[in-house]
Amino acid sequence: MTKPIFNYDEVSDTLYISFAPGEQATGIELTPHILLRLNKQERKAVGMTLLEYSILAQKTDMGPRSFPLTGISELSDDLQDIVLDILQRPPVSNVLLLSSYTPSISETIPIMLLQNSY
Repeated sequence: MTKPIFNYDEVSDTLYISFAPGEQATGIELTPHILLRLNKQERKAVGMTLLEYSILAQKTDMGPRSFPLTGISELSDDLQDIVLDILQRPPVSNVLLLSSYTPSISETIPIMLLQNSY
């Protein structure tokens, strides 16, 4: 696996991360600020786009910010499985930490936080 390529656009406050430059991909909106690009057939991440990166990377008095992965609930069950699998493995897990929030015994909401600031 090659090293990810990070490109930050200061004007738009967007961080582009490429894991497989030039490879065709499907875009999945994980949150309004995080787009995952993936190869569904190979079940691998191709890249990510982090919009308003400075907000995602900003620490709070209680630690790093966490964000609910609201886009996952809109996916088919098969695509949800693929996305969750990809999120839990490198290279994505080197950037995003996947966790969950359980507001009730019958409800689990996937959340993420940014592992490293670049």
